[in-house]
Amino acid sequence: MKKRLIVITLITLAAAAAVAWSSARPRVEPERGRYLVAVFGCGDCHTPLKLGKNGPEPDLTRFLSGHPEQMGALPAAKLPGPWMWAGAATNTAFTGPWGISYAANLTPDRNTGLGIWTEEMFVKAIRSGRHMGTSREILPPMPWPAIRNASDEDLKSMFAYLRSIAPVANHVPDAQVAAEGGAR
Repeated sequence: MKKRLIVITLITLAAAAAVAWSSARPRVEPERGRYLVAVFGCGDCHTPLKLGKNGPEPDLTRFLSGHPEQMGALPAAKLPGPWMWAGAATNTAFTGPWGISYAANLTPDRNTGLGIWTEEMFVKAIRSGRHMGTSREILPPMPWPAIRNASDEDLKSMFAYLRSIAPVANHVPDAQVAAEGGAR
């Protein structure tokens, strides 16, 4: 009987400790955000490519800083034949029937990145497909229709991670939205 009481007490204490640990653990985790940013491939377009020894490679000195300011706004590409869209050599600017879009600066820089964004703005932008959650549409090839299916906790974790990386001052040009029905 005494052994049974000790076992029940230990199980109860273990369960209480697990509940306490679970509720004390932060719901939003930057490490989870790092994982999700990698899995969703955010760096594929938001980190400029540079020419390396073996060809194009991410320029990690500009990690998630978007389209390089030095390149400026680009002209729309003339798309012959069956081509629907084209991308710049940095893989940060894209042209197609929607106009010209540029990968945004996702670093926490206050003037050129997400530094003034709130968590609510970030989640709303991904859910609605609107820049800052309220303004112009987020243009292709940004896969927000897929990413919006992430849980609130996952999107908040992504935002927490993006707030933790090094800020990079890099002003990205505004998107050039095509005229209504205007394929380029």
